[in-house]
Amino acid sequence: MSSWRTLLLRIGDNCPEYGGTSDFKDHIETCYGILMRELDHSKDDILAFLLQCAEQLPHKIPLYGTVVGLLNLESEDFSRKVVEHTQTNLQDALHSGDCNRIRILMRFLTMLMCSKVLQPGSIIVVFETLLSSAATTVDEENGNPSWQARADFYITCILSCLPWGGAELIEQVPEEIERVMVGIEAYLSIRKHTCDTGFSAFEFDDESEKAYGEKDFLEDLWERIQALSSNGWNLDSVPRPHLLFEAQLVAGKSYDLGPISCPEQPAPPPVLSGVTCGRQKHEAEMNYPRRLRRLNIFPASKFEGQQPIDRFIVEEYLLDVLFFFNGCRKECASFMVGLPVPFRYEYLMAETIFSQLLLLPQPPFKPIYYTLVIIDLCKALPGAFPSVVAGAVRALFERIADLDMECRTRLILWFSHHLSNFQFFWPWEEWAYVLELPKWAPQRVFVQEVLEREVRLSYWEKIRQSIENAPALEELLPPKGGPNFKYSAEDGSERAEAHALSVQLSIMVKGRVTSQEIISWVEESIISVHGFTVALEVVIQTFLDIGSKSFTHLITVLERYGQVIAKLCPDLDKQVILIDEVSSYWKNNAQTKAITIDRMMGYRIISNLAIVNWVFSPPNVEQFHASDHPWEILRNAVEKTYNRVSDLRKEISSLEKAVLSAEEATAKAKADLEAAESKLTVVNGEPVLGENPARMKRLKSYTEKAKEHEVSICDSLEAKTALLTRALDENEALFVSLYKSFSNVLMERLHHASLDEKKGLVPSDQMETMAVDSEEPSAMEMDKENGRQEKSDANGEIERNSYKMGENQQWCISTLGYVKAFSRQYATEIWPHIEKLDSEVFTENAHPLFRKAVFSGLYRPIHEE
Repeated sequence: MSSWRTLLLRIGDNCPEYGGTSDFKDHIETCYGILMRELDHSKDDILAFLLQCAEQLPHKIPLYGTVVGLLNLESEDFSRKVVEHTQTNLQDALHSGDCNRIRILMRFLTMLMCSKVLQPGSIIVVFETLLSSAATTVDEENGNPSWQARADFYITCILSCLPWGGAELIEQVPEEIERVMVGIEAYLSIRKHTCDTGFSAFEFDDESEKAYGEKDFLEDLWERIQALSSNGWNLDSVPRPHLLFEAQLVAGKSYDLGPISCPEQPAPPPVLSGVTCGRQKHEAEMNYPRRLRRLNIFPASKFEGQQPIDRFIVEEYLLDVLFFFNGCRKECASFMVGLPVPFRYEYLMAETIFSQLLLLPQPPFKPIYYTLVIIDLCKALPGAFPSVVAGAVRALFERIADLDMECRTRLILWFSHHLSNFQFFWPWEEWAYVLELPKWAPQRVFVQEVLEREVRLSYWEKIRQSIENAPALEELLPPKGGPNFKYSAEDGSERAEAHALSVQLSIMVKGRVTSQEIISWVEESIISVHGFTVALEVVIQTFLDIGSKSFTHLITVLERYGQVIAKLCPDLDKQVILIDEVSSYWKNNAQTKAITIDRMMGYRIISNLAIVNWVFSPPNVEQFHASDHPWEILRNAVEKTYNRVSDLRKEISSLEKAVLSAEEATAKAKADLEAAESKLTVVNGEPVLGENPARMKRLKSYTEKAKEHEVSICDSLEAKTALLTRALDENEALFVSLYKSFSNVLMERLHHASLDEKKGLVPSDQMETMAVDSEEPSAMEMDKENGRQEKSDANGEIERNSYKMGENQQWCISTLGYVKAFSRQYATEIWPHIEKLDSEVFTENAHPLFRKAVFSGLYRPIHEE
């Protein structure tokens, strides 16, 4: 990398390129000097790279803005191009709906204004353009309030620029910025307060409701900006390096920004109804999602000494770094620990990362990314960050009963993986008291599931050794052992006959007998003599035993003899029996059981409907609140069905592009052939129509091949379209079956649970909330309170006795939580089938709490017009 590129990239960092110093003025002067020398012969490269750095290292935008301001003193053409390119990029981002790019480019424009490169009036015009679009959108008569998510995003973009440039705007254009602020206040008065409880990480959150229930994210940001304004726009979390060069920058020429336009608002549905508006609202939420939903898991004492706006700014920094460095976790961790703020922020950093890991409906990236970032941060800050992470885990564990079911699952998977990278060390004795809680208590279930996931990542003896400080927790470890093969020992004449048949079948498989031969043998030697039940048991037990040696063995057996199983189990009822047999064989290994059922569905040996029926069979229903096993299998089935549809859509999109290319190629080949045929050629002194025969033959061959290729692609497209239609029908059938099953099992039990109009289900005696580390000092450093949370016997007694939720109530809460989780995660696939679901499942006869859980997950009003 050339020296000027390195300097631009590393500006503001404590690195060798800048002599190991972190003085912003020295960095800017050094970078400016090098860029000036390179500007004459690398202007375009510098322009492109500088804009790329500003977009992908947004926490350095004040530095880049100042560099551009200095370059503006010597090369007006360069700075003018910076403004023009930024304006073009912003316009493109607005019309493509690229939220991150819109927000960052507006911040960059704000800093260009601070560096005297851009006229302050131009920023005001941008603000007013977005404000006008937002106000029009939420207008009940002329707008489309279903798209309020986009309007809110535009207002958020305006407000988020003010910490970077509010002071300059107040100084230079006070009346104009005041007009913008009045407009924002007017917008806030006409928009609808967003209450997205279905996307909150916590349920029954009294403290959160008390502190944040009266304002949503936009209202909260407005309040923080008001506080900043009252403080004279003074803050320390945004560097202001342009002030160091103010005397020089004022001599530069300021430019006007070209016109900016917002995309047209989507037309409201022709027929206004809860369903049509709900669809548009869902689309808007998907296109303009919330970046952050705060968890508020640490006490306020951890953030003392910070202004309200400081939290928002540091969150912006952290989220930007997480977004742009998602493929470079070590660089991500490095930038996260070196943000340009004068105070310590480990607690805020931990809470922000956890908020992303637990963000609903989906985190921006796969959970493994956040796992790796946390691990790297623990290594980068060994004296501080591990204790903060431990404090976050303890805080979440204390509130695990209130945590959303999807978030609970993610937390279990993250925590077990995190511990696997640190020798599975955790002070388990702190949580040993969970053994005295009921088997369905969320804290006990959490510990049980974490230990099981650890066993999957290691081995049983290793995990038992890791809990030697709390040996009683061995009770929560999963069973130790392998397959449960029914014919491993002969007992009784009937079992002996089945054992002999199993041995014979095993010999046939090892002899590579064909599927058809085995099917004939099963029909003649087992079904006709012993009946279907024995036949299924012998075949499945034998095949699973042969496949139990490794995953490869399992795949080989299913690929080679899947037809045998499919012939035995052609309908749903028999497939449910088949899944029961798989569950029996792998009863001591939940992971292999889930993998086997998933592979069988992949080979279409069993259907997703059979899996739904099996999961909602009585033995599994009894486990809904005490184990993740049935839910894991159900999640896999729904996810695989969703992936089929998603993959087919991608393939069809690719084929549609290929069809267009093939049609163009065919048309070109035909045109070339026709042109050649119409051309006069002299042969033996006589004019002949058409070019020489060899070229004509070649052109005809090209045309035929192009046409054949086009037909082939069109046939593939038609076939994939038919498969998509079938997959969508399967999708619809799956969701109808799933929600009917949920409704049926909930109906009976909900009638026996305690009800509350606002919260739905409540315990008979509300669980006491334990303060987490409330008396710790605010300094973010390694200390006894963070490193370990001591629990006296008295406290332990309070915790053990505080869980008063009955088993039926806990079952209802857990199951309703999963209803909401499935609805939220697959809302995009559910909305196209909502009319059928409304008519068959979500009727007035369905239990109100069931409908509330579904509608909450779909972000759909419970009472629709």
